[in-house]
Amino acid sequence: MTNQPPAPEPAAAAEVPTASSEITSPETRPPGPRRPRTAQRTTLRSDLRASWPDGLVALLVTAAVFVLLYIRIRNKTSSTVSVMPFMADAGGFWMYFLSQAFGWSALLWAWGTVVLGLLLSGQRPSRLPLSGPRLERLHRTTSLNTIALITAHALLFGAELFRHSTDAWNSALGTAFVETFVPGGYTSGTGQIAIPIGQAALYLAIPLGLLFYVRHRIGPKTWRVLHRFVIVVYVLSVWHTLLYGTNVWYDGWFRTSVWLLQLPIAALLLVRLLRPARRSEELPLSPGAAPSRTGWALRLGGRLAVVGVMVALVVVVVSGSDGGRTVPPDDTSSTHNHD
Repeated sequence: MTNQPPAPEPAAAAEVPTASSEITSPETRPPGPRRPRTAQRTTLRSDLRASWPDGLVALLVTAAVFVLLYIRIRNKTSSTVSVMPFMADAGGFWMYFLSQAFGWSALLWAWGTVVLGLLLSGQRPSRLPLSGPRLERLHRTTSLNTIALITAHALLFGAELFRHSTDAWNSALGTAFVETFVPGGYTSGTGQIAIPIGQAALYLAIPLGLLFYVRHRIGPKTWRVLHRFVIVVYVLSVWHTLLYGTNVWYDGWFRTSVWLLQLPIAALLLVRLLRPARRSEELPLSPGAAPSRTGWALRLGGRLAVVGVMVALVVVVVSGSDGGRTVPPDDTSSTHNHD
């Protein structure tokens, strides 16, 4: 789900010897001035190698969420049982609950990736627990792991559909693929809207997250413009969760907590807009001082929109109500509804 907001081009990795500057002993080094070592370009392969500690933590969090969901289902304290009573047999639907667990960890990792991106893209705070290059690498590795978690969430969802199908295996496989990965393929209940939203988050996260590694071909400016749309991936992920996550269908502290987590992101986004890292993104006090009146109006509108979002989030958190379902199970369907 990784997947993330506008960020400056990360610094290159630590300087390492290249093929043309191989380390040699003093006896074999050719005479003459020593050539400076060139920094190695950050590659997808190097970031994948560096992502395993973060990925291991993600798997541990996923396992903990799975155990929590499983216990709540078995004890019939989860709202999922109200939505889908036939799932009270936790053991029979363990793959579905594992898909849920991957979905929640994907949302959490997407949240962290967005926060890191906003910290790195604006005027950075003077005190941060890690150096700039380390934060940039962490931002990239959490982005890669977010993509992996979203993909695992979708694959397990499709595997559960296939496992419980009564059709022949080839027909069941085709149906599960269409319902999981083809927009409009899932035609039941809330999933008609929620599933395509989740698919859009996945299909946008992959190219937007990987464009960084080809930025030297498309140009840094083009990459920065496209990378800003990563926030759309996060918004779609949250929307998918609130609309289709049976754990948060009903008003209550769990659903309110999801909204509460959006306040830091809205605040960081507002700070990013009010104190941009580049002078070209600043908002002059009057439209006459800006190169373009249209650009000035758009920048002002963006800042006001973020303020409006923050006000709406505060109202939702304080009131504890955002239009979620309130009367289980009278207003729900007990069949064919999945996260």
